[in-house]
Amino acid sequence: MLPGSANLIGGRGVTLKNVAATGVQGMKFPDAPYGLKMACGENPKRVYGSKSQAPKTRMGNIAGYRQAFADAQEYQRQWEKYARELAAHETKKDKDDDAQPPSEPKRDLGKETLVEVLEGRILVHIHCYRADEMQLMLDLADEFGFRIAAFHHGVEAYKIADTLAARQVCGALWADWWGFKMESFDGIQENLALVDRPQGSCAIVHSDSSEGIQRLNQEAAKAMTRGVRLGFDIPPERAIRWLTAHAARALGVADRTGTLESGKMADVVIWDRDPFSVYARAQQVFVDGVLAFDRAHPRPPRSDFMLGQQGDAP
Repeated sequence: MLPGSANLIGGRGVTLKNVAATGVQGMKFPDAPYGLKMACGENPKRVYGSKSQAPKTRMGNIAGYRQAFADAQEYQRQWEKYARELAAHETKKDKDDDAQPPSEPKRDLGKETLVEVLEGRILVHIHCYRADEMQLMLDLADEFGFRIAAFHHGVEAYKIADTLAARQVCGALWADWWGFKMESFDGIQENLALVDRPQGSCAIVHSDSSEGIQRLNQEAAKAMTRGVRLGFDIPPERAIRWLTAHAARALGVADRTGTLESGKMADVVIWDRDPFSVYARAQQVFVDGVLAFDRAHPRPPRSDFMLGQQGDAP
C-alpha cells in the first residue's frame, strides 16, 4: 500500500493501488518524461485516517512508502530473473525442442510504476510541507536509489535550502501562503528567496489557486521583495527563472523549453513594462509561434485542441 496521493503527470493512466489520485497534472508533450506525484504529511493521514485504515500517522506514511518500494524492488528482481531465464531458454531451445519457456511474472501496474521510478524513467514530485519530512523523503530516495525532482509547497524548505541545492532538488513554492493548517504554520515569506540563494539551487514560484496561477509574475514579485528586504540582490533576470527555466528543469524538459534559445519550444509574452510590476499588461502573446493575443487588435480566442493531430485533408 502506497500512502499519499500519486498520479502520473501527463496522464499515463496508471493509478497505484490504495492511492488517492489527484488527477492529471499539467500536459505532456512527445518524449517528455513522465512524473509521479506523491504526498507526505497531513493530507494522506487525513484521507486514510477518515476511512479508518492505515496510514493514520506520519510514521505510517513513511512505513507505507518503504514497503511499497521494497515490494517494487522484489517485483523488479522477478522480471530480471525472468529475462535471464528467457534468454537462456532461447539459447537452449535450438538444441532441445522440448525445452519449456519460463513462466512470466504476473504484471502489477502499481509496482511497475515504482520500478520505472527506481530505474529513473519517471520523475518524482512530492507534496511536502515540513523540513523534517522532506529530509525523511530524501533518506527514502537514498535507501531505494531514486531521485526526487521537486518538493511542492515546502513552506519549511528554507530550513534545508543548502541540502536541496546540493541534491539538485527543486522547490516549487508559494510566495506567501502559510498558516492554513498545522504543518504550514512555520512558513515565512522569505522562503523562496532563501531557497534560491545556494549555488545550484532551483526555486520555482507556483500556486494551487486558479486565480493565483494567472498572475505568477506578481507572485514572483512578492518573493523578490521579501528577498531584497533581507539584503539579497535579486535582479529580474534571476527571478524570471523561478517561472521558466527552473520549472522546466523540475519537469525534465529544460533541454527543450524554459528559456528563449534557438531550437527550443517557447510561448512568448510581450509586456508593456517590467513584468514584475502590478501595472504590467500583456500586449502580445505567441503560442507555438502563432500570435494568439494582440491587445491592439483583439479577437475571439481560438482553440488549439487539434494542434499536432492528423486530420482529413479539406
